[in-house]
Amino acid sequence: MTEKKLLMGNEAIAFGAIEAGVQVVTGYPGTPSTEALETIARHAEKCGVYAEWSSNEKVALETAAGAAYSGAKALVTMKQVGLNVASDPLMSLTYIGVKGALVLLVADDPGPHSSQTEQDTRSFGHFANIPVLDPASPQEAYELTKLAFEISHQFEVPVILRTTTRVSHSSGDVELLNSEPSPVEAFCEGFTKDRRWTIFPRLTAERHPWLENVQVQLSDLFSELKYNSVSGSGKIGIMASGVSALYVKEAVKGFEELFTLFWVGTVYPFPEKAALSFLKGIEKLIVVEELDPYLEEQALQLIGRAHLPADVYGKKNGFFPVSGEYNVDIIIDCINKVLAELGETSRLSHSAPAIPRSGLPPLPVRAPTLCAGCMHRTVFYAFKQASKQLKKDFQVETIFSGDIGCYTLGNAHPLNMVDTCLCMGAGMSIAGGLSRANPGVKQVAFIGDSTFFHSGIPAVINAVYNGSDVTLAVLDNRTTAMTGHQTHPGIGVTVLGSPSKAVDISDVIRSCGVELVRSVDIDSLENSLEGCIEAAKEAVEFKGPSAVVFKGKCVGITKPVIRFEIDTESCTGCGLCVKQLGCPALFLPAGEEKPVIQDSCSGCGLCAQVCPSGAIIETGVKK
Repeated sequence: MTEKKLLMGNEAIAFGAIEAGVQVVTGYPGTPSTEALETIARHAEKCGVYAEWSSNEKVALETAAGAAYSGAKALVTMKQVGLNVASDPLMSLTYIGVKGALVLLVADDPGPHSSQTEQDTRSFGHFANIPVLDPASPQEAYELTKLAFEISHQFEVPVILRTTTRVSHSSGDVELLNSEPSPVEAFCEGFTKDRRWTIFPRLTAERHPWLENVQVQLSDLFSELKYNSVSGSGKIGIMASGVSALYVKEAVKGFEELFTLFWVGTVYPFPEKAALSFLKGIEKLIVVEELDPYLEEQALQLIGRAHLPADVYGKKNGFFPVSGEYNVDIIIDCINKVLAELGETSRLSHSAPAIPRSGLPPLPVRAPTLCAGCMHRTVFYAFKQASKQLKKDFQVETIFSGDIGCYTLGNAHPLNMVDTCLCMGAGMSIAGGLSRANPGVKQVAFIGDSTFFHSGIPAVINAVYNGSDVTLAVLDNRTTAMTGHQTHPGIGVTVLGSPSKAVDISDVIRSCGVELVRSVDIDSLENSLEGCIEAAKEAVEFKGPSAVVFKGKCVGITKPVIRFEIDTESCTGCGLCVKQLGCPALFLPAGEEKPVIQDSCSGCGLCAQVCPSGAIIETGVKK
């Protein structure tokens, strides 16, 4: 007997994994995938599941692979750019295979909303010969998660469960076998020594034909599954997958007699038999999918091989956008464009009616900014002052390389302190390259604590080994702030809440061979800005690799206890606090000469330290 429960897509995936008997769950936090592992972690003790935030996605996948080699059912969670980090072991793992089950939740981010790229994991699955399931709703996410474990175990291959932001973060009623997760089977076969677990060229050559044959078997299997379904009887076909299929259903509401929809839930290997049956009754095909023209290419190949008389309307001939996130209104506009085209060239005896569009007002724009009182603002301002002094005393310019995290927002006006940002852990490496091409220019790289453990350490070693004149500023707010305050190796607590050995960042940097390493506790300094400036000046004036680890609390998880206000009698209206800091708690009302401090103030006191007239004063405990 099933029970309904309102769940977010990521929560539905977690429930599906537990029902499938998952025993080991690893991952690295990344929006929009994070809540899946967090949900499992909340039930881990009760259900007998091991869960961890790993130091990066590569380590997470390798850890899960070790469990799957032993017959365990394992899940790895990450976002689409995390798949790039995990791709090295994954490409080899497809040849080796697994003994238990191994599922990768990879959450794509069309838009993008919180990512560097819009890459499409469906294309990666095709490239790597890894089955890809593409749920459209929380209910499908729950069901396809369980199917992914079944396929992985049956065919001994890793399986990708690909979601998008709208699937991972949307909520809906989900029919569950159990409304509360129950304990999973603790037994697994254990590791058996076998040459198949050690990849060599000869083994790859032996396994590649097997892997290609599995793709054919999976394509046949997928063609029989209910997740690849056909509805409607119209002469115009629409092929869609994921959340785009839901957009299509809403877009054509009231005009269903025009269309036949082929809903693709298992996108790779492409369910050719089911697709061919659908296409044989279609002369005009519209393909609706976000990001890559993956389904469109599969359809075009199949139409060509089968010599079908079907015209295809999609991304390749300009009827749909080639990038960005879709919504119902976009799809209505695109289908209308196709219908207008068919009204001129189609063999249909009538012009297809246009679908009406209901307009909605645009959402208000909110510029991203560092939180009021964020320690990162203090560090950025300190290095800005240190770089000005460096230029004044030694006529040396400074380039600031950033990294992936909240601190990327240091690029915004008025701080303007992030000149480059590429991917996680790249700031220090890019600074090393800039130092070679820009002699006489000082290089400073900013990195967060979680990102340091993720992929920053090899760059530090490289800087030491090759003698790069770079300064590393580690912004240690003791959390993975941008993705929702997850734990990491520097905190001393696991995702399950168990105490662990906290890895000290300063000790790691010293062990890499950096000679000048300073640690600054911003929260304990009476005048944190002055101390930060002194540490920054010492580091940038040092010749060779240097580092400063700035420690402070993330205001997103600490309750402010101090209140600051503007003394209007002392304030001269210079505007320095507003113009130089960009703190969202500081506000200059229209038509006024003097700023005010809003309730969002977290009491860091940075504005009081930069005020030349001492007009910003502490007023006591904030209620």
